[in-house]
Amino acid sequence: MRIVDVTDAWEPQQNGVVRTMKRTRDEATKLGHDMWFVTPNDFFSFPCPTYPEIQLSLVRACTIGRRIEALKPDALHISTEGPLGYAARAWCRREKVPFTTAYHTRFPEYVHTRFRWPLAWSYAMLRRFHASATRTMVATRSLHDDLTARGFGHLAYWSRGVDLDHFHPVGKGAIEVKRPIFINVGRVAPEKNIEAFLALDLPGTKVVVGDGPARAALERKFPEAVFLGRRTDADLPALYAAADVFVFPSRTDTFGLVLLEAMACGVPVAAYPVMGPRDVITDPAAGALDEDLRAACLRALDLKPEAARVHALRFSWENAAKQFLGNLAPIGA
Repeated sequence: MRIVDVTDAWEPQQNGVVRTMKRTRDEATKLGHDMWFVTPNDFFSFPCPTYPEIQLSLVRACTIGRRIEALKPDALHISTEGPLGYAARAWCRREKVPFTTAYHTRFPEYVHTRFRWPLAWSYAMLRRFHASATRTMVATRSLHDDLTARGFGHLAYWSRGVDLDHFHPVGKGAIEVKRPIFINVGRVAPEKNIEAFLALDLPGTKVVVGDGPARAALERKFPEAVFLGRRTDADLPALYAAADVFVFPSRTDTFGLVLLEAMACGVPVAAYPVMGPRDVITDPAAGALDEDLRAACLRALDLKPEAARVHALRFSWENAAKQFLGNLAPIGA
């Protein structure tokens, strides 16, 4: 099967959507399928206002339609609800081409955090966007239940995995600061709630790996924290493994691939008991969930690294890719 995925999120961005789609492509290839992407790199693009790391492309439906037709897909998937996603959706509706979508990101909460845009307005827009899809894929039961309650239909499960060969315990020497080390890895943006982590009264050192629009302000406000900036995927296993606890303060993520990556490196997790963490951290030996994030951090500090690694072993990219492939709507079927 030849699959085309239209996504507004692509390299050089480093986020969960990009990592998920790249790994899904790799696993689909192993299973005998071809997967091609239509991304902002295919068109003229410009930095997203307030978030220059993200590139946007404004194209007409007929333009993206020609690109899709040239790739001759057997199935079409739209990953994101951005400009390319909307253009592809419009073309599919006009040409009566079936397609699937995925709900990767809680955009209503992100937009509300930044601009106080009413949640009901954003959810109405997204409900309309996904209503035309044959299936909308979601990563967890919590997200499935939440979207069902908000009026979304035809939802299907598509879990996530972790590369256990790449992410594994490699020793504690990559970060030389006072222990214990509490680490956060990911996009440094307001919706990630990193300030809640940095404001905690914890022993040792807080370390932040990643970049984003909130980094400069957080560095000024929390000079005692260590900001390591953006690192490559090759760097991440050693950085994860060097920590004693991975702290995930986000309340808006739909899954959180970094949770799996940290646990695969033998690092217990501390997080709020919200969508994402409560679906991933189902074994109390692998992480601690608490509305008191400081209490969660201190409990996680007493957990065994081996238990975190064992829990991560349950998540397979191969199985996740098979779920994705099974949810697709073949064109012409």
